Amino acid sequence: MLVAAAVCPCPPLLVPEVAAGAASELDAARTACIDALGVLAAARPDLLIVIGPADVDGRGPHPEGSQGSFKGFGVDLDVRLGLGGDPGASVERSLPPSLAVGAWLLARADWADAPVEGLGVGEMLEAERCASAGRELSARADRVALLVMGDGSACRTLKAPGYLDERAVSFDAEASRALAVADLATLSALDESLAYELKVAGRAPWQVLAGAAEGAGLNGRLLYEDAPYGVGYMVATWF
Repeated sequence: MLVAAAVCPCPPLLVPEVAAGAASELDAARTACIDALGVLAAARPDLLIVIGPADVDGRGPHPEGSQGSFKGFGVDLDVRLGLGGDPGASVERSLPPSLAVGAWLLARADWADAPVEGLGVGEMLEAERCASAGRELSARADRVALLVMGDGSACRTLKAPGYLDERAVSFDAEASRALAVADLATLSALDESLAYELKVAGRAPWQVLAGAAEGAGLNGRLLYEDAPYGVGYMVATWF
């Protein structure tokens, strides 16, 4: 059963080494993410699952000990998912960037409270399949916690990755309100096509969370919401 969740943005720029001279611009977001992980630790889960958007190569489960890298972003920095697993074991595939950022956050928070696994979710996964996946995750252990990685729209300003789209502000506002109060119905009803047009990386992971939280009776709290670089970033906790 789901006992707690943390929602965090997943840009590699959260990692100071990647952001380089602009690292301080996301200090508030990093602090909020670490605070959110504290809520997960306080819930004493039996299993933590990190969920994030992924392309075809990164979709599906990633066992504890899976490795990721930020070399593709010009930084010689490797990360590892959790503390378990066999450090010397061969890894068939690397963590997708979203899960690599999640692994970096966990290491920064000195996470050692429960086993950790990862799940890469396709950007276009249908809402009902997201909900079904969430239900399956919540049944994995008596006390399950989720770290849900995903950004809002990437169309909030003229310089945003997706340029300016006037629909982006209202989409992000609706999503952030739902995350703030653990509104499962609103998250489940987020428009898949509109999310795709607005380059929303978090839609599918958030809908997995909504499925996992069914019947859990969790409360929500929004810790951070802003749109640096024209991309909606939100940090929330459910407990």
